[in-house]
Amino acid sequence: MSEVNAPRTQPEVGPGRPDPVRESMQVLPRVFAAPLTLLTGRPYAGQAPVRRTPTRHLVNALTSCALGVALGVAALTGGGPLLVLLVPGWAATLHGARNLRMMIYHQCAHQNMWRKRRPDELVGRLIAAALMIQDFDRYSAEHVGDHHALHHMTTRDPTVQAFLVTLRLRPGMSRARMWRRVLATCVSPWFHIRFLVARVRSYYAYAGPAWRVGTTLAYALAATVVTWLHLWTVVLVVWALPMILFFQISNVFRLCVKHSFPQPDQQLRRGKEYFAGLTNAIFIGERAPSPGLPAARRFAAWARWWLRMLFIHFPSRYLVLTGDTVVHDYHHRHPMSREWASYLFAREEDHRRGTPGWPAYHEVWGLIAAIDHVFDSLRTADPVEYAPERLAEVNHRALFMAFED
Repeated sequence: MSEVNAPRTQPEVGPGRPDPVRESMQVLPRVFAAPLTLLTGRPYAGQAPVRRTPTRHLVNALTSCALGVALGVAALTGGGPLLVLLVPGWAATLHGARNLRMMIYHQCAHQNMWRKRRPDELVGRLIAAALMIQDFDRYSAEHVGDHHALHHMTTRDPTVQAFLVTLRLRPGMSRARMWRRVLATCVSPWFHIRFLVARVRSYYAYAGPAWRVGTTLAYALAATVVTWLHLWTVVLVVWALPMILFFQISNVFRLCVKHSFPQPDQQLRRGKEYFAGLTNAIFIGERAPSPGLPAARRFAAWARWWLRMLFIHFPSRYLVLTGDTVVHDYHHRHPMSREWASYLFAREEDHRRGTPGWPAYHEVWGLIAAIDHVFDSLRTADPVEYAPERLAEVNHRALFMAFED
């Protein structure tokens, strides 16, 4: 299924039934089964669950950051042809940082990482200081109070505020115009400067005095060591670039697929049917070519499929829809699930059991199709309900922090 022509979100084929797109990949050798499950976000029918632990996710994220830094340092130290290592280095650093933010920090905010308040809060506060993002306590209160409550996808929800004010998207806009505004935002130096300043302010404005002092001393010490060793070029290229520019671009695209907007005819704004319709899974990939194609066409179709999987779908998954964001719909149905660390299989098991107590899951295949779906929902949303004028009292600097779940 092409991303460009993919339909808007659709219900699963049926409660408990396998997904035809994922099942089409079963023609490949078994060695590709597990990697394709991680890439697509969808297990194949009958696949044995692979259990993960919260600690393993944390270690994997930190290892990814360390690997990215190591590759970047090797590239700058070796120079010449080794400079090509900067690209996978940046990718690994960004991937690790996004998993720390989108998965670990998020679960800590729900006190669902290890389900132990002190360790969850400590890790959350350390991540906030290291990534320089919204203070942990402030984020926890806003996220649970506004994003996971009756204010979900109303003008009180930071996600909606970011759409209307930061990205300047409006009901009634065409999909093409929304894309132009988002892409222009991603390349705007002014946007990135404001975003960085907002990240720093959102941390220091709300962090406790001890954490503010400790964080400042830690950064001052690091800056002193870097200056003494003449490593500023390495730090700026290897760490700051992916942690500022690439991190914030990834934020923008993640925002654009988080949740769809309710429609004017949805008068009843409560209940499981309503809330389930605001979030869908985003599976990454497309249907594999048919084995019945003639030889020449089959070769061309497989070549195209592999190129798209490697150079379109893999970057979408690795750099934007990291960790459990592909099945964020499961989190909104079961925010305190003990199975969150095995998110792909937890969501699939819930689907196979017929989603007890909830309506059927919805899905979109491909990042671009998922963004189109959200844009289309905003285009047809109530222009009065989502008028920017209703947000006049909102602190615009704080809106940059709404780019996260």
